Amino acid sequence: MRAFKIIIFLVFVGATISGCLKKLDLSPTNNLTPVQLYSTPAGYQQAMAKVYSAWALTGNQGGAGQADLPTQIIADEGNSDFYRDFWYLQCLTTDEAGWNYHSSTDPLLIHEMQWDANNEVVGGLYYRSFFQITLCNDFIKQSSDANLSSRGIGGASADTIRQYRAEARFIRAYQYWVLMDLYGNPPFVDENTVIGSTLPKQIKRADLFNYVTSELKAINSDLVPPKQNQYGRADQAAAWALLSRVYLNAQVYTGTPQYDSAVAYCNKVIGVGYTLHPKFSELMLADNNLNTDEFIFTIPYDGTHTQTYGGTTVLVNGPAGVPHTVSGGAQTGSWNCIRITQQFVGLFDTAHDSRGQFWTTGQTLDMTQLLDAPTDGFSSFKFRNVTRTGAEDPDTDPTTTFSSIDLPLFRLAETYLIYAESVLRGASTGSQTQALNYFNALRVRAYGDSSGVVSSITLQDILNERGRELMWEGFRRTDLVRFSQFTTSDYLWAWKGGVANGTAVSSNLNLFPIPAFDISANHNLIQNSGY
Repeated sequence: MRAFKIIIFLVFVGATISGCLKKLDLSPTNNLTPVQLYSTPAGYQQAMAKVYSAWALTGNQGGAGQADLPTQIIADEGNSDFYRDFWYLQCLTTDEAGWNYHSSTDPLLIHEMQWDANNEVVGGLYYRSFFQITLCNDFIKQSSDANLSSRGIGGASADTIRQYRAEARFIRAYQYWVLMDLYGNPPFVDENTVIGSTLPKQIKRADLFNYVTSELKAINSDLVPPKQNQYGRADQAAAWALLSRVYLNAQVYTGTPQYDSAVAYCNKVIGVGYTLHPKFSELMLADNNLNTDEFIFTIPYDGTHTQTYGGTTVLVNGPAGVPHTVSGGAQTGSWNCIRITQQFVGLFDTAHDSRGQFWTTGQTLDMTQLLDAPTDGFSSFKFRNVTRTGAEDPDTDPTTTFSSIDLPLFRLAETYLIYAESVLRGASTGSQTQALNYFNALRVRAYGDSSGVVSSITLQDILNERGRELMWEGFRRTDLVRFSQFTTSDYLWAWKGGVANGTAVSSNLNLFPIPAFDISANHNLIQNSGY
């Protein structure tokens, strides 16, 4: 769409900052060696901030055990933002979104399900995940009890750093979940891996599942209790939410379902007092940091200090046809990149369900063309860079291009749906009545009254409701894979497989390839089947 360069500022995570603050203060840490950086508690705070900022900002990054990126990915940092690439692979591959912009063909191939191991987007997410894992590994190693002791750091300062270490382990587990879900069998590195001395070995998907779940359980006592950490930092509830998501997909990852475990962690999240935010339309606004009733863990964005063409910025400016007066985005107007297939729109009762937030003015329903046809297909104004009052984002840049909408990686609505699906799939510890109640709670909010309430639900109802409730939040591909509808002919959408009416594709596309750059650089890696 457009190339950009941005200087990475390290976010100074002050221990005294109030948990209700949205944005993290900025403090540069240039020209510090590791020995200098980790010599004081303040240095550990700055290093931890870099771990977190890697979610929202961009910069040089490498694969597991690799120091450098392929030239084409470095050239366009739009391909090195975590959430934009994650969104492309989770949403643009599905019925949720089609790509229009003619100068970016790799996203176009993503929607047509015609990617290969050289696709920049496929490589972009892979390398970004490993970049953050590498940062986590370094922090975890530097914050060992032995290193803290040798540097004379003890008492309350050491206890705080141990909390940071647990958060770094959570972030690393999250990124390994991303790699497990999308790439299957990635290389594996941890804090004991010496970068540059050996080439990382590949880990089997089922073994990575065991690693992720065991890590999340192991850090529980070191994480801050639910709702007691600074906004934008992980706590116990974030780990429980990730565990529930991983266990929901256990059959895909390991061949063995674990729905009772998914229910157990849903109950832990629900039990600490999260509630649905009253208005769905307020979930994705510039002041959505106020939604701590429902949001469990977020990536904070700021239109001044975390300027990126990825993140939620692309979801404000990218939808076709949506004017600045509605989106609160760039004054020059929509980028006209993203539209929605007619099949996905068909999931919604558009007359009553508030969740689609479809932009229809000047748009036709059917996506008859995929490229250079910005009016083919509805788009969405779900992400609006304005406040609840409709006022301009107070943290916006002068052009109003960059978004301050935070991205919830976990919110209560997903937990409700995981519980309901797990029960319908056979969890013995859950309640059919409670599953229906959670399902209907989402519909009452969406419809504004009880008119959307249903008396029974099926698994297909769950999939459809997940599409409506979690639209554009990075779930759709994983959901369709779990329901065996991603590559098969059981569900077709416009331009699936590169055909206007959609067609089945090879089942090997349920996983993305390990990038060709890493395959050629590491003889320990075996490419995923079919690539």
